[in-house]
This record gives sequence, structure tokens and C-alpha cells, in this order.
Amino acid sequence: MAREQALVLPVLVASPVDVGRLQRELAAIDEVLVQLALRQGGSETKMPKTSHLMDQIVSDNQLNLLQEADRKKLAEFLELVKTKAPVLHMSFGADPSVGFMEKLMAWLRQNISPYVLVTVGLQPNIGAGCIVRSTNRQFDLSLRQDFLNKRDLLMNKIIGGQAEVTA
Repeated sequence: MAREQALVLPVLVASPVDVGRLQRELAAIDEVLVQLALRQGGSETKMPKTSHLMDQIVSDNQLNLLQEADRKKLAEFLELVKTKAPVLHMSFGADPSVGFMEKLMAWLRQNISPYVLVTVGLQPNIGAGCIVRSTNRQFDLSLRQDFLNKRDLLMNKIIGGQAEVTA
């Protein structure tokens, strides 16, 4: 018996919000196609416009949304990702760029899990770097924390520098 190929989550689908948006969009497409099947011939129906994320997931997985089996397969996959995928919370000092997030998601999907999702937050007081939080761990990779960890070294350099100036 041939094993069914697992679906791929595109790098652009980065957060639980993106997954929810795709689920709502897929439900709208499904609703339009069900209504179309119930209507009599000759009546005009407009298909909903699909987002870039939906286009990406459909093309990456070679799905045809006109096929009920493909829509069902995608809906089950999105629900599985929403409920089971690991979610990291990352806080930055400023909004990360789209390019940075794409590279970050590609690395996380390759090294952590192919379905990892990231929720981005802002904490301007961290300066540079980030704070990463999972369900059971937290990693403070900020410049602020680095300064706190090396406070004694910094103070010694400042005091030593003042001693040289006064001498």
C-alpha cells in the first residue's frame, strides 16, 4: 500500500494567525463550490479571490481546490498544524523584516520541525537580539541580557579606563 505524501507548509505561513486565515479562506472557497453545485445551470457565480499564502500552499503541494478530496486534505492538514505544531514566541526590539522572517522560518523548519510556527512580539527595551520562549523554556538572547551578564567586566573596563585617564 502506497503511503500518502505529507503536505508541506510554506515558509510564508509563519504564525498561528496565518494558519487560521488559511482555514477561513478554505472554508469560504468550499462554501462557494458547494453552493455552485446546488445551483441550477446558467447562473453566474464568482469564485473568491485567493490570497498569496493560499496560492503558495496549493502550488507547493500540487493541490486542486476544485477537487473536494484536495480541499478536505488541506483542511485536515491545516487543523493538524493548528493543534499539534510547536509554537515559539519570539520578542524583538523592533519589527523584523519580511526577508529576515523568511530566513528565520526556513532555518527553524529545517532544524526544529517542518511545521513550527512563530508568534512575534515587540519589547523595545531589549535593544538588539531577541527573547525566544517555547512551552517549557525561555532563552534571552538580547543585548540587554548580555550587558547584565557581563556587568562586572564592563564596570572593570570603565573604572580601569578612568584610572588611566587620571594617572
